[in-house]
Amino acid sequence: MNALIYYLSFPLLWIISRLPFPVFYRFSDLACFILYRLVGYRKSVVQGNLKKAFPNLAPAELLRIEKKFYTHLCDLFLEIIKSMGMRKEEMLKRFQVKNIEVLKTFEEQNRSIFLVCGHYASWEWMMSLGYHIKHKGYGIYRPISNPYFDALIKRIRSRHDAYMIPQKESVSIIKNKEASGELGIYGFASDQSPRPKPLTYWRSFLGVHVPVYNGAERLAIKLDVPIVFAKIKRVKRGYYEVEFKTLTNQPKSLKKNEITNLFTEWLEAQIKEDPSQYFWTHKRFKYAKKEV
Repeated sequence: MNALIYYLSFPLLWIISRLPFPVFYRFSDLACFILYRLVGYRKSVVQGNLKKAFPNLAPAELLRIEKKFYTHLCDLFLEIIKSMGMRKEEMLKRFQVKNIEVLKTFEEQNRSIFLVCGHYASWEWMMSLGYHIKHKGYGIYRPISNPYFDALIKRIRSRHDAYMIPQKESVSIIKNKEASGELGIYGFASDQSPRPKPLTYWRSFLGVHVPVYNGAERLAIKLDVPIVFAKIKRVKRGYYEVEFKTLTNQPKSLKKNEITNLFTEWLEAQIKEDPSQYFWTHKRFKYAKKEV
């Protein structure tokens, strides 16, 4: 069944990836109308998240953010497909790096880099970072249940010099690469909602007490790998840019959870600049008030 779904879907995906950009975004508008107006995809989740994160905003403002978010959501997922047919020159034009020298500094020091970001703007087109650096780029990801689509995503990303590491195997793989002297830049989208456990770290995120991931921090301290924050933003439709900011070049010198706290604060500030670019369909607050 997985194979049947894939082979029936692939011709449409291929056609979408080859559409001229003006036509492509008209198609995205149509997809948004169906997803938002007709299907109402996860609308209650989005509305609940926005109300929790911005309790003081007027209903009209929350609705404005909600509508802009769904346009962004459709663009985002269709842009993943579009990247399958994008040339290097087109990707470099549409996803620009403002200050690559931040990463180059650590390359020159022969150090690997942990790159942390949130599910904000186009974290997917960050895969083009491999065009700018010498280190091999890896993204930590959760494999798709359909193995055919999972393999397709890997091919799409590797086409732009990015490679994937399954989340459950990430710690052992990164440790082995560091032990063998193989340098890399590892991307962590560190704003998901971990299942609460007795040792889980809890803190405020957008005003809500929730569990937060601190795995990148713990591994960086153990391996002495610098951490850089990637602030990605949409400049205009179909165009993005990323600015890098060193979170720490000496992770061992910081107190427990200080790195995670700083990352969370920077991400919160970014979300408040333009909430419509955040990934609101995720149940980020589902474990609120369930601390164990």
